[in-house]
Amino acid sequence: MATEHTPSRNEEEYFARLDADLRKELRQKADAERAARVEAERNQCPRDGTRMVQREARSVVIDECPICGGIWLDKGELEILAAGNTEQTGFVGNLLNIFK
Repeated sequence: MATEHTPSRNEEEYFARLDADLRKELRQKADAERAARVEAERNQCPRDGTRMVQREARSVVIDECPICGGIWLDKGELEILAAGNTEQTGFVGNLLNIFK
């Protein structure tokens, strides 16, 4: 008399939960590795791969390569620098620049 083993509902729920937990853990690990890789690549010079140094210029933090001297701006920083330059133009700007 052969009996077929059919999984009980509790067994199916257990393995489904185990599978979901494993997927969640693998997804978190992959996301952490991806974030670390993106952060490491973000601070490297696109020209020579050297780690860039951050410095502030007119209240904007820019990235500068110590080897090639390249300056890299994040999105929107060029517009901020350009807006700062337009504030110092014109008659009043020229008058203020005399006293610098």
